[in-house]
Amino acid sequence: MTALVILIIAAVAFCVVMALAFLVQRGTGNNGWADTFWSFGVGVIGIVSILVSNDMVSSSRKWLVVVLLALWSLRLGGYILLRTLSHDDDPRYARLRKEWGSSANSRMFFFLQSQAFAGVLLVISVYIAAARPDIELEFPDYLGALVMIVALAGEAIADWQLKQFSRNPANRGKICDTGLWRWSRHPNYFFEWLGWVSYVLIAADFDGDYNHGWLTLVAPVLMYVLLRHVSGVPPLEEHMLASRGQAFRDYQRRTSIFFPSPPKE
Repeated sequence: MTALVILIIAAVAFCVVMALAFLVQRGTGNNGWADTFWSFGVGVIGIVSILVSNDMVSSSRKWLVVVLLALWSLRLGGYILLRTLSHDDDPRYARLRKEWGSSANSRMFFFLQSQAFAGVLLVISVYIAAARPDIELEFPDYLGALVMIVALAGEAIADWQLKQFSRNPANRGKICDTGLWRWSRHPNYFFEWLGWVSYVLIAADFDGDYNHGWLTLVAPVLMYVLLRHVSGVPPLEEHMLASRGQAFRDYQRRTSIFFPSPPKE
């Protein structure tokens, strides 16, 4: 199957996936389903796109990318699914619905469709990485795999640390500022972004024979913009300021917002 046909099918499939996410989100009253569908959607659509393609020259690189994408999708999607099944709503989406008022349903539908568009761009980036024409795996491939493993581990640790902090009744109403959260206010988002750098490394061809491999830069740039400036950090910061007030302002003063760095005492 050609790349163009795969792209068209992937785009339509993602629109359908996020339309289903909207229906489930609305039917259950739990906004967390949106990210659950999105995470599994990127994984499944990306993997199927690679497996049905005629463009994959290296079987080793194809399966490397498939495995990395599957690990990412299962970890993130599984984590969000368990959180959603526990009836924990996502404060970002809840805040948007409140702000949008009577037009919340229509605006949410198109908002989720914009997420489908972002998901397709990520699928394209992963596809390009898997299609790099060099037969044998090389140093950039292994480096990309290592970056993804570090990103998955870092995000899992950040999520675990936050969950353990929240479970302690003594921490009710407090700010989690221990472990990775002492170095970044959003370490889970940082490591999520870092994972998409891995595909840039896998697609990199310093011989100049695969110039469009650099198009994979779209993935980390897109994820940085979304996480840092659109749907990730800003709404969560607003939510925390509203719910924690001065305590969160103090946390903002001493802790890096995204990229980990030593805290200011």
